[in-house]
Amino acid sequence: MSAGSALGTRRPGRHTCTRVTPVARREERPTHAAPATPVPQEPDQAPEVAGRREGTPHLRGDLRAAVPDASAAVGVTAAVFVFLWYRMEAGTSSTAAVMPFMDDPRAYWMYLLSQAFGWSALLWAWGTVMLGLVLSGPRTARQPPRRTLERWHRTTSLTTTALMFAHALMFAAELVRHDTRPAWLTRLWSAFADSFVPGWYDSGTGQIAIPIGQAALYLAVPLGLLFYVRHRIGPRTWRRLHRFVLAVYVLSVWHTLLYGTNVWYGEWPRTVLWLLQIPVALLLVVRLARPARRAERLGAPGRPGGPGLPEWTARAPGRLAAAVVVAGILAVVVSGHDGGRTRPADPLASTPHDHGSG
Repeated sequence: MSAGSALGTRRPGRHTCTRVTPVARREERPTHAAPATPVPQEPDQAPEVAGRREGTPHLRGDLRAAVPDASAAVGVTAAVFVFLWYRMEAGTSSTAAVMPFMDDPRAYWMYLLSQAFGWSALLWAWGTVMLGLVLSGPRTARQPPRRTLERWHRTTSLTTTALMFAHALMFAAELVRHDTRPAWLTRLWSAFADSFVPGWYDSGTGQIAIPIGQAALYLAVPLGLLFYVRHRIGPRTWRRLHRFVLAVYVLSVWHTLLYGTNVWYGEWPRTVLWLLQIPVALLLVVRLARPARRAERLGAPGRPGGPGLPEWTARAPGRLAAAVVVAGILAVVVSGHDGGRTRPADPLASTPHDHGSG
C-alpha cells in the first residue's frame, strides 16, 4: 500500500489534528508577510538603476521628437534661400556688393544655401538660449509646463547643431565646386580643412571669423549631448558644463557679425541682429538675479543657507556684468554704431572679401 493510500484511509484522530493542522496553517500563511528577496541586476543594468529613472528622456526619443522642429527649420531655411536668391537676382544682394563676382545665384546656389542654413541655425540657437534662460529663471503662471519647455529646449538644441553642421558642410561644398585644381582629393582636403580645421582658412577676416564659428560648432556638439549622460557625470557637473551653451550662442553671433555678408553693412539686417540680443541679455539678468534653483540665489554672504563670501564675490560681478551688457547693447542700437560698414556706391569699388558666411 502506498503512502498516499495509507494517509487516505487513516482515521482522523487527536494526534492527526495536533500535528497536521499547524503544518498546514504554516504553509497557507500569506507570502506577502515575508520580505521579498531582491533580484540581482545584471552589470549592464546598473547605470539605469543607479542614475536613470523611468521616463527620463533618451537621445533616440528626442531625435524622434525633433522631427517636427527640424521640419520647420528646413522650411525656414528654404524661405531664407529663396529670399537670398531673389536679392542676388535683383542686384540688391549685400553679398554681391561685398564680392561683386558673386552676382549669379545659379552659379553660387551652394553658397546661398550655406548662408540660409547659417541664418536658420542662428535663429534656432536664439530660441534654444531663450528657452534655457526661461527654464533656469523665475517661474511664472503663464509659462507652459516645465516638462514641455524642457522638451522644446532639447529638440531645438539638436536641430541647431544639425543646422550648424549643414551650414559648414555647404560652405565646404561651395569651395570644392569652384576649386579649379584637377585632383579631387586635393580639392576635398582643401575644402575640408578650410571649413573644419581651426586656423587653416587664411583669407581676410575669415582668419578670425571662421575659427570662431568652428569653436561654436565644436562646443555645441558635446554640450548638447552631455544631457544624455548626465547620470554618469553627475547633475552638478552637468549643470556647470551646460552653462557654456551661452558661450556657443555668443560665438555664433560674433561669427555672424564679423563674417556675415548679409549684415556686412550698417543697415537694417545688422540692426535687427543687435535687437534680437536685447531679450537674451534681459533674460540673463533676470536669471542671474532670481535663479530657479535655491542654491544659486545670491542672498547675503554668510547667512545660514546662503552662499559663502568667496562664492558670493564670484557671483555678484557676474550679475553686474550682465547688466552692463544689456546697457551696452541698448547703446549700440540707439546710437547706430554697430560696427557696420558703409555700402559703396559702386559695387566694383568694394573691398574684396573671399567667401563670407552669413
